[in-house]
Amino acid sequence: MKNFFFLLLLISLFSCKNTLKHEKIMDLFRSDIQVLIQDISRLELLVQSDSKPTQIQKQFLQAHQSYKRVEMISEYYFPVVSKSINGPALAEFEEDEGKTVPPEGFQVIEEFLFPKYDPRSKEELLKEIGIVSANLKRLDKVSQTNELTDSHIFDAMRLEVFRIITLGITGFDSPIVQNSIPEAVSSLESIEEYYQIYLDNSEDLIAKSVLKTIKTGKEYLHKNTKFNEFDRAVFIREIANPLSKGLYRTQMELKIPLIKEVRGLKTTAQTLFDATAFDAEAFSGFPDYKTTPEKIELGKLLFNDPILSGNNSRSCASCHHSENAFTDGLEKAVSLDGKSLVKRNTPTLSNIAFQRVFFSDSRVNYLEDQAIAVITNENEMHGSLKKSVLALKTNGRYAAKFQKAFPKKAIDEFAIKNALASYIRSLSNYDSKFDEFMRGEEKFDLDEIAGFNLFAGKAKCATCHFIPLTNGTVPPSFIKSESEVLGVPNANKKLDADLGRFESTKAEINRNSFKTPTIRNVALTAPYMHNGVFKTLEEVIDFYNDGGGKGLGFNLPNQTLPEDKLNLTSIEKKQLIAFMKTLTDKKYLKN
Repeated sequence: MKNFFFLLLLISLFSCKNTLKHEKIMDLFRSDIQVLIQDISRLELLVQSDSKPTQIQKQFLQAHQSYKRVEMISEYYFPVVSKSINGPALAEFEEDEGKTVPPEGFQVIEEFLFPKYDPRSKEELLKEIGIVSANLKRLDKVSQTNELTDSHIFDAMRLEVFRIITLGITGFDSPIVQNSIPEAVSSLESIEEYYQIYLDNSEDLIAKSVLKTIKTGKEYLHKNTKFNEFDRAVFIREIANPLSKGLYRTQMELKIPLIKEVRGLKTTAQTLFDATAFDAEAFSGFPDYKTTPEKIELGKLLFNDPILSGNNSRSCASCHHSENAFTDGLEKAVSLDGKSLVKRNTPTLSNIAFQRVFFSDSRVNYLEDQAIAVITNENEMHGSLKKSVLALKTNGRYAAKFQKAFPKKAIDEFAIKNALASYIRSLSNYDSKFDEFMRGEEKFDLDEIAGFNLFAGKAKCATCHFIPLTNGTVPPSFIKSESEVLGVPNANKKLDADLGRFESTKAEINRNSFKTPTIRNVALTAPYMHNGVFKTLEEVIDFYNDGGGKGLGFNLPNQTLPEDKLNLTSIEKKQLIAFMKTLTDKKYLKN
């Protein structure tokens, strides 16, 4: 009996110890929320009392830096509230509710205060500060009831490292003042503080390595504060990647289970650049219909066979050429009847599975639906799934292939589109020089390094083409793919008449809005933009460098691309292109 009670006591003590870790982390989180609330209150008082603009700006920077200390847990557990506090300063159309939601939060306030505060906007500014204050109190309230586990904490810490890489040092949430380098220090400090709670043995080699990496990272950030000069390649390869790996190894050493959840970015990813970090099926697949080698083989056969078109003259491969990363090199493809052109430029199919919506106007959510939309489009293939099913059932070769791919299912419409989508998903994997460089397996020359730092810094490419996917799927959750209003011209240098996403949503903010595509293999996929108007990468860069459509003089009040000139030099433009060429998958270079 004594042994039994002793065992119970040990279990109780062990449970208490773990509970205290959870409680301590939540206590730290709630305490940091209170500091942030006080910082916002001070900002409000300074504005109310008409303090010097420099004092107000300084207090704003302090408040936003305080947010970085709560960001890790806030973004992980309370993403909706977090978006209200620190989301982009852009209105957004909520399709489920059919309404446009105005922006709110720190980034909206930043636009009032920088580069110069105009006291005439005082009332509007105070209103926005009040909204942030209310949302912080909401965050404080919801934080009182949430349950934490060790698995969630370690997951959140790794995701915060990924957030620093993708949204922090790129300037995504500090777009005007560009204070993201100093703010990354606060993010590292929050990781360090939470991590140390789990260290029962400070002499553990992995733990010592993690703490040393964090210390090195903070020193590097303190020493290199200039946004345009910051070497992101060094920071990611020598600090961020080793840190996320170290957090993963610590979790394994402590025998803390990984989160069992299907995500676009796998919960097993040690870094953002692991060869198997992303799950194409989790982005755009049907969970009950897994991709298999048999489906891929069948899908490839269908992809290259004109049997799916209305007149048996055109296959998917007619416009998606494998040697061009599955594009056709044309401004716009010729329509099926040969008398006109299709509406838009042929997009790459390589790596498109790593996004949440498809087509330039984001009108479908699954690869299966994308394939069928093309097949049934009268200008593209003018096919019929019903007729295709009948044709395939009478084809002995296909009957055997379908039986192998779908052993419990007869040939039907879903099987056709699932097979096609499975093949397209198989085209989504990364083996470029860039990926190998980030994994420490390849070297960049000086122009390629400079180009990457421009891409993720001064040129602001990575604030829309997010690292590492280089498309508009927002990290580190990767659950939403964005579209942008750029103001793309037509061949006559007028605003292109294609209304883009507006055609399906009818929301004014979506007028001329197009999905942000991947720029993987961009060296192979000219011409560029939804209408193929730019024939070279140099033309594309010039367009962005001049501020998009507004830079061309278009009246475009809903343009989401910043209209300020980037002021890239001719050398910087060449370096940017040198980097973009490293995004070509090696399978295409071999060809």
